[in-house]
Amino acid sequence: MINKKLILSAFFMFAIAFSFAQTKEELKAQKAEKQAEADKFQSEANAIQAQIDALPGWRIGAFGTIGGSLSNFNNWYGQGTPNNSSGNIGITFNAFANKIEDKYFWRNSLTTNLAWTKFDDKDDPNDDDSFRTGTDVFNISSLYGRNISKTWAISGLADYRTTLLDNFNDPGFLDLGVGATWTPTSNLVVVIHPLNYNFVFAKNDAAFESSAGAKIVADYTRQIGAINFKSNFSTFQSYEDSDLSNFTWTNSFSYKLWKMIGVGFDFGLRSNKQEAANYQAVDLKDADNKLQTYYTIGMSYNF
Repeated sequence: MINKKLILSAFFMFAIAFSFAQTKEELKAQKAEKQAEADKFQSEANAIQAQIDALPGWRIGAFGTIGGSLSNFNNWYGQGTPNNSSGNIGITFNAFANKIEDKYFWRNSLTTNLAWTKFDDKDDPNDDDSFRTGTDVFNISSLYGRNISKTWAISGLADYRTTLLDNFNDPGFLDLGVGATWTPTSNLVVVIHPLNYNFVFAKNDAAFESSAGAKIVADYTRQIGAINFKSNFSTFQSYEDSDLSNFTWTNSFSYKLWKMIGVGFDFGLRSNKQEAANYQAVDLKDADNKLQTYYTIGMSYNF
């Protein structure tokens, strides 16, 4: 009798397990079927969006990153400064407004990266307890072109770069030039302007000097599903002195997690010997032109 009960119990347990496994596999199959349908509809939606993007008219968009942290310590004797408050706040904003027509285009972009930092030693009455500028980047550009083929255009560019929080327009760099623009895809724009003048606005005439040269800009902006990214490389090559040349490369990435909220990462590289000479208070020829870098990680937002 006991053996029969054991066999009967084992049979029922096997039947329940088999039924559960079968139900699980059926659910997985249903999920795979629905996912395939969703991928198909998403592909069709992307194709329709590509047709919309190809139509003449304005294209406007923006995305950015907000990162920050705040902390406060009281009597935390395990560290060198037991009583302190500190914080970091960073904001990155990228926006564009492009008018694309059959015969011409007008592309406008704005890039801003601002960051503040503080470290207040409460036991030091002379300590600066305010937020100080950590990152200060502002760039705005406007590119107009008349198409001569499907991918090439005669163009003119105005590009201005400075800081907003500290020393506004000291220095400030304004590039005005003409040349050609190559647009192999809707996401990539390459500007080649051999006729360009780099105006430099600054109080320190010993470190900064305006000059003529060539301006080259490559900008790639794209959205793939929940991912937004923008990469911009801009360089000025002076015809008068290589020490007056410079380049800036900025990159912004964001991944949408929920509605307009996500995570973002920004980083940039720059080489500018005039800025190095001004900061080091030395002659231009004596400046140690180290590579300038920055990065920001935090929450992102998309419009």
